[in-house]
Amino acid sequence: MVGRRQQVRLLAVVGGVVLIAAAVVLIAVHAPGGDPPPARAACPDTCPGTSPGPAGPTLRGLARAHTLRLGTAANTGALRSDPTYRDVLARQFSAVTAEDAMKWAKVEPARGSYDWADADRLVDFAHRNGQEVYGHTLVWHAALPAWLATVDRTQLAAVLRAHVEDEVARYRGRVWAWDVVNEAFNADGTLRDSIWLRTLGPDYLAQVFGWAHAVDPKATLFLNDFGIEDVNGKSNGVYALVKRLRAQGVPIGGVGFQTHWTTDPLPAGFAANLRRFTALGVDVAVTEADVRITLPVTFDKLAAQASVYRQAITACLSTPRCVSFTVWGFTDRYSWIPERNVEDGAACLFDATYRPKGAYDAVVAALSGH
Repeated sequence: MVGRRQQVRLLAVVGGVVLIAAAVVLIAVHAPGGDPPPARAACPDTCPGTSPGPAGPTLRGLARAHTLRLGTAANTGALRSDPTYRDVLARQFSAVTAEDAMKWAKVEPARGSYDWADADRLVDFAHRNGQEVYGHTLVWHAALPAWLATVDRTQLAAVLRAHVEDEVARYRGRVWAWDVVNEAFNADGTLRDSIWLRTLGPDYLAQVFGWAHAVDPKATLFLNDFGIEDVNGKSNGVYALVKRLRAQGVPIGGVGFQTHWTTDPLPAGFAANLRRFTALGVDVAVTEADVRITLPVTFDKLAAQASVYRQAITACLSTPRCVSFTVWGFTDRYSWIPERNVEDGAACLFDATYRPKGAYDAVVAALSGH
């Protein structure tokens, strides 16, 4: 028992020395002014797969060999104010998705009064850096402008059509794909009871794809949803709808798999399910990947996270028509996960100080064929 206590005391002393040394380094690096970066949310400096910065090939460079778009959702606040964020975003990713900047409540806060500033900034940034833009999202049950509640039900179809056509027209030729309809299904595969289903009926799905295609026939139009990675009631409902719409000539060109995961292993049938959809003649894409960790973070949890990221991108790479793999934010510094549940975090490829994690290394290894 005495030996055990001595070991504990020794570990505490060593840990204290390491912490003091780390603090001295931080002070030296950031003197004489300016705030140091926030404490690492992901792991200590000795976490597997971390380094001061990703050396060698970039994600976008490695993905190019697979003709795969390697994308990320972009935080517009960080894009405006954080130069390190902009640098990593430009260097590592070949595609960007607007996290919030293109949602209806953002672009038309008052009826007939548009605010395209953040969306324009994102699109301009992407094109300056040789990146493609994935538009997100045209029709959703959430993020709707408050004024929409005052619109007469008989006018909703015309208002929705104007919104779809206005936004697609603004970025025609500058957006390679759109999430035309987002999260339209319940877990059992039935259509979600949204304002659009209640007022326009199930035909709204075919209509909005037609409106978007008429404005920009070159853009790939996606139906995007979560919880459809495996063959289940929800994915079967999506599959049946896509099959029916395609048979009717509706210009749906792809299905997006959001893939917000935990550190539990991916469904074994994920790759086969991707191929099930491509057999309908559509592309598939991983559109919102992240792997949240239940806090506190441990080495084992980080290793499990890395494994899930690797499984996910490997499934995409094994599917010929998986055209894009997008992470929903690349740094824990701006991740949406803690805002949703304070018990979770550390979901991204980079930690809060932009150091690549084991998850980053796992994606690099998969893209490198290792």
